[in-house]
Amino acid sequence: MTKKELRQRLEALGARMVWGLFALLPLDAASGLGGWLGRAIGPLLGVNRVARRNLKAAFPDKSDAEIAAIIADMWEHLGRVAAEFSHLKRIATERVELVGGEYIDLLRDDGKAGIFISGHMGNWELNGAVAAVRGLPLHLIYRAANNPWVEDLYRKGRADASYALIQKGPEGARQALMVLKNGGHLGMLVDQKMNDGVPIPFFGRDAMTAPAQAAFATKFKCPLVPARVERIRGANFRVTVFPPMEMPGTGIGHEDNRILLTRINAMFEDWIRERPEQWLWVHRRWPE
Repeated sequence: MTKKELRQRLEALGARMVWGLFALLPLDAASGLGGWLGRAIGPLLGVNRVARRNLKAAFPDKSDAEIAAIIADMWEHLGRVAAEFSHLKRIATERVELVGGEYIDLLRDDGKAGIFISGHMGNWELNGAVAAVRGLPLHLIYRAANNPWVEDLYRKGRADASYALIQKGPEGARQALMVLKNGGHLGMLVDQKMNDGVPIPFFGRDAMTAPAQAAFATKFKCPLVPARVERIRGANFRVTVFPPMEMPGTGIGHEDNRILLTRINAMFEDWIRERPEQWLWVHRRWPE
């Protein structure tokens, strides 16, 4: 066994122990403990510098104290998200105020393919879980865990939030196309960096943006429905589902896609500005 394999197996063992602890605890206790651990440990991690750099660039008028407060609240929020992973079904059925549920019904009942998009805001795993409760089967596109021995925990946690899981990558893209060709529905988190994506403005700077959601929507002429998750207090949330986005009508595919991506990034930016502590600032979203 190599050192890397040993390290990954030890990481997986630790992840299983933490998962088991949070699963045994009542929801509010698990979420609270996760938040406490996140606030205590997160600021000590190296990626904290990434969050500070991103926030300073996004909010140049905020003071160092304001930036530090957002980062501390972000870590508490991320700790809660991790702790809530084994409780998604209960949260989706008991702890969500759903606004715009009729737009989930539209995707479910219109007899066409459709795409449900969101970002890493609030507890983003609830998007698929809420759709499932509403009777909409989603094929969730996700990034596989770096550690293969942790991957089954990822899939286990999302079992109540999806009809099927599709890993990002060339094979996943082919699977996603087949889902849409067959009239199915995709769930996509579309706010992370894609190195070979399209440069689209985000907080005043170009960010390499994945084009798939726009390309799929224009190709299949299917609804592109945004959803926003907000943590209201503790382990209680509001999920707001919006009407399908208006499709550009330039008649030029790549231009329509660029317009859609610009609108999506602008929409996400508005959401993040309202609740900056609930976004994933530790992600390297922009070029160095």
